[in-house]
Amino acid sequence: MIAAIKKILGIGPKADLAEVLSRGGVIVDVRTPGEFAGGHLKNSINIPLQNLQGSLSKLKKDKPVITCCASGMRSASAKSMLLAQGFTEVHNGGSWFALKKYEQ
Repeated sequence: MIAAIKKILGIGPKADLAEVLSRGGVIVDVRTPGEFAGGHLKNSINIPLQNLQGSLSKLKKDKPVITCCASGMRSASAKSMLLAQGFTEVHNGGSWFALKKYEQ
């Protein structure tokens, strides 16, 4: 059931994220600072979803971005927001914990 919901909402990686990272992709964790402090990917940056609009200057529009959060819902919102702001390549990585296999 969860897998079906994630598929409908487009949550989770559809691209080869290892390849995206090899091209200089950046992982943006959109959870709260408290959630981020409780565990995160060592090369990710924390920009909480509610602060993303005001923090766009921290990211380069021509570099690939992989968004992540706790479940994939906030990262889906972040992906939509970044694409609407002109970012050329954005991937919803889903849960930060699922991305641990891509940690460098």
